[in-house]
Amino acid sequence: MLDNACVESFFSHLKTEKLYVKKCTSREELEQVLEEYIYNYKRRQKKLKKRAPIEYRHALVA
Repeated sequence: MLDNACVESFFSHLKTEKLYVKKCTSREELEQVLEEYIYNYKRRQKKLKKRAPIEYRHALVA
């Protein structure tokens, strides 16, 4: 059996950070919330030395 720890962690964070906090009233609103969460360029990430993806990308180019 495969381990889905990464996927389970992702959905756990998604639920606690977005879906349990804001109740969406339409499908379009839900899609927008999900898109903003998935493509979040501002959230700092431990693997990027606590930098946001956009900051990390700019540092690589500079």
